[in-house]
Amino acid sequence: MDYDEFAEAYAADNEVNLLNGYYERPAMLSLAGDVAGRRILDVGCGAGPLSAALRDRGAIMSGLDLSAEMIALARRRLGDDADLTVADLAEPLPYADAAFDDIVASVVLHYLEDWTEPLAELRRVLKPGGRLILSVNHPIVYTALNPDGEYFDTVAYTYDAEHAGRTVVYTNWHRPLQAMNDAFTAAGFRISVISEPPIADDTPSELRPPNLEHPARFICFIFFVLEAC
Repeated sequence: MDYDEFAEAYAADNEVNLLNGYYERPAMLSLAGDVAGRRILDVGCGAGPLSAALRDRGAIMSGLDLSAEMIALARRRLGDDADLTVADLAEPLPYADAAFDDIVASVVLHYLEDWTEPLAELRRVLKPGGRLILSVNHPIVYTALNPDGEYFDTVAYTYDAEHAGRTVVYTNWHRPLQAMNDAFTAAGFRISVISEPPIADDTPSELRPPNLEHPARFICFIFFVLEAC
């Protein structure tokens, strides 16, 4: 996925849409809790909305993204002196061992077929006892979009999404919950929290999913807090 081609449209939509602005990002901030004084790496930081929110709460932020255009947008938001890097999560990270207290990774890992080396690198740059707070597509999403698909496969799938009037075709990797757990454990993490949160209380009525028995909850992403063993 080349975000350089539609970085502006994605960033504008990300600020105000239901899935990012009123569901995923509030949930990540809630899971992060009190971050004052903590050094945090934002993996796949995009245009920097989560980094900005965490910095406002007192965190010392660094960010990386594969897209140079996204990093340019993040620098515009966070300032020229912000610690931002164009980097590929599938490659060794440009940080020292145990450099961070926490890492946040919003809807990033499901773009990768193989989690082995990326998770190992994230573990390497975390301090012992540090947290990796992440969100990925809920594994039920794959079978909902692909009724003939096999839940227990690790398989690529595509879907369309619209950002600021532009339709984008995404390719993600589905993996069952057990495969996620196995990958986390193999990399030296322990699951501390699994979360399927509600949308934010301040979600505008026009963005709330209609016709749901429990309108504050729906299946989209699944959230984890992992502790570096």
